[in-house]
Amino acid sequence: MSKLKASPPTEHPISTVPPGTVRTVAVIDIGATSIRMAIAEIQPNGEFRTLDTLVQSVELGREAFDNRRLSRHSIERSASVLKRYKRVLREYGVTSPKDVRVVATTAVREAINRLAFADRIYVATGFNVDPIDEAEVSRITYMGVMPHLRAHPELADGKSIVVEVGGGNTEMLIVRGGNVLHSQSFRLGSLRLVKTLEGVRASAPRRRAMLESHIRRTVLQITDAIKNDTAIHLIALGGDMRFAAHQLLDDWDGNSLALLPTAKLEKLTEKLLSLNEDAIVKRYNASFIEAETVGPALLSYTLLAKHFELTNIHVCDTNLRDGLLHDMAVGGTWTADFRNQIVRSALSLGRKFNFDESHARNVAELARKLFDQLRGEHGLDDRHEVLLFVAALLHEIGMMVNVRSNHKHALYLIRYSELFGLSRDELLQVGLVARYHRRAYPQPAHEAYGTLPQSERVMVSKLAAMLRLAIALDDTRSGRVREIRCVIESKRLVINVPGLDDVSLEQVAMRENSGFFRDTFGLPVLLRAGKLE
Repeated sequence: MSKLKASPPTEHPISTVPPGTVRTVAVIDIGATSIRMAIAEIQPNGEFRTLDTLVQSVELGREAFDNRRLSRHSIERSASVLKRYKRVLREYGVTSPKDVRVVATTAVREAINRLAFADRIYVATGFNVDPIDEAEVSRITYMGVMPHLRAHPELADGKSIVVEVGGGNTEMLIVRGGNVLHSQSFRLGSLRLVKTLEGVRASAPRRRAMLESHIRRTVLQITDAIKNDTAIHLIALGGDMRFAAHQLLDDWDGNSLALLPTAKLEKLTEKLLSLNEDAIVKRYNASFIEAETVGPALLSYTLLAKHFELTNIHVCDTNLRDGLLHDMAVGGTWTADFRNQIVRSALSLGRKFNFDESHARNVAELARKLFDQLRGEHGLDDRHEVLLFVAALLHEIGMMVNVRSNHKHALYLIRYSELFGLSRDELLQVGLVARYHRRAYPQPAHEAYGTLPQSERVMVSKLAAMLRLAIALDDTRSGRVREIRCVIESKRLVINVPGLDDVSLEQVAMRENSGFFRDTFGLPVLLRAGKLE
């Protein structure tokens, strides 16, 4: 817990990246209490090695959580810190914007002048600040923590609750057998807890009771999200728990998954809560903001562990910056495993609305095949294939609300759902693709569509046009059309259906549903039975 920290080089195995020269990159995390930077080398063999980490205390959360506005002083303080970081990056030879990713979490995201903040940082440093939402934080956390979980087979027995108590929010993933069962963000953070006690004149026991009351409400919310049907493991992330592990475990190397007895954590928490901030700063070489927040953060972990009657807590050294570095190392692509987690989450949502799962899966698979075979026409990347697949799975969930306007209700339900791995922007895009699976073509006056930039409007139209073709191919809802072969012939798209001699029903549906594709891609569509010659 220091103001400026340089860590030893650390190697992290990740998915293989294309061979090439070593690439030096950096990630910067603008949080509620500090601005942190990690500099790393991405190796040709698919590993990254951390070269340096820097931390500077900047209390953005104190203002954002109080009045939802960042002061001019705080903005300039942040710009000053980032200017210094940029000078350090030049010393490491990092000068290209593509080699630096800057993200902001809860504090900046909740500030009403977040755009002014981002603009000022850009003017001062050239850095583009990305205020990532809870879904993106969950995705990045998943990428950082899963290698640790896979390295410990004993955690496969039961559910792992991965929790990080940050300055503004508590992030949670529920993982079982390598699969994410649930992800959620709670408005419980160490700095928020400190803010609840500001101006309160009360004895130490009374202040402690107030903290516990706030924390227990969130613990109950977490409990509601977890079925008590198997053993539970608690995996704690965050600097506060790493600090506790270093204090209590003499043999922890700081990299492996540590096993921390709950009883020991409780005693340390009691000691920290009994000390004032000045004493914590002096005894533990902490910054003042760290001294303020470490007690409430550790109390949150302790009460969560005690609620589930856990004798030990696993402490993981990974952090948001590790996940960001993993993301940069794979070029921002979604791995097959991560894609599967998104699809699992979409299927779970569909089942909540009693969707026709067989039809939805058939349409999704056909949409995927259309996407793959028409890459030369649509020019989209693999992320968009996932968005199309999810939209295809969920395009009829609005039927439970209203059959006549089910496409409009599908947009609403998807847009405001919690799908693991998809950001709010991506959920909107999926919702719009599902919204245009039938009836009207996109119009500027339609909800949300007209506010999209042109590139996203075109992307939504391309995906929705392909979705309509996939729906027509399964018009009988029998799943009899499984394989397709697409070719461009005489300025038209010909979809051949191998193995079927009669596709007359599907041809009728295709004539009714292919107009959007024709208008988007400039290609009429012909559906043809029989094998491709």
